[in-house]
Amino acid sequence: MLRTQAEVGRRAILIEFWDYARINSLRTQPYMKAWHERYSGLGLRVVGVHTPGYSFGREREPAERAVARLGIEYAVALDSQFEVWNLYGNKGWPARYLFDRRGWLRLIHYGEGEYLETEVTIQELLQEIDEDATFPDPLEPVRAEDVPGVELEPQTADIALPGDRDRVELARDWIDGPDYIEAADAGGGAAVKSFTAGQAFAVLSGAEVEPGLYEVPDGVVSAESPGLRLHGFQFTPIPPPERS
Repeated sequence: MLRTQAEVGRRAILIEFWDYARINSLRTQPYMKAWHERYSGLGLRVVGVHTPGYSFGREREPAERAVARLGIEYAVALDSQFEVWNLYGNKGWPARYLFDRRGWLRLIHYGEGEYLETEVTIQELLQEIDEDATFPDPLEPVRAEDVPGVELEPQTADIALPGDRDRVELARDWIDGPDYIEAADAGGGAAVKSFTAGQAFAVLSGAEVEPGLYEVPDGVVSAESPGLRLHGFQFTPIPPPERS
């Protein structure tokens, strides 16, 4: 059982709100997993709080499968009713909160990025626990977009359905749901009218599809059977040009 209060006085605690069906949450995972591997033995407690942005994310079993598929070994809490989210007054995914051993909040960050500053702060907090501790050099950026100070062109804003139907071209009948559109029959199609991004992903569930993200380079989804639910599309930043 996870009891963060019991860790106060002994460990620094890193908490990240995330969602396995949001690409920006998944893009932080290489860093979260590496920090757990590097520093858990030196006094860092890493906790993921999975707060779902889509209706299917409230279910425990798909979330457990996603955690296993992603190879996450640190503790993950399922926050289906947004109780922890509201307690923190959290504002989005991903969101990172770093506490020192006394329980003081020492760093907060929304979104991707700020990985170097986070790791340097982790080392500072662990040095407060053990002044003789030694640490590896901070991680190298996983992607060119993660380099501190890099300037990126804005990607297309995410599409949330059914509200953003006007941004998607549909073939055959799709029925509106609370946070999705559902293919009424086989052969239905949905295509983003235009987008600019490094990668494009569709958020799918229903019709015997494992709920989550599916890369769609051309921004097109085809329903092979009725019941496929399309919750929206997400886009990643455009990588910066390589330096000569």
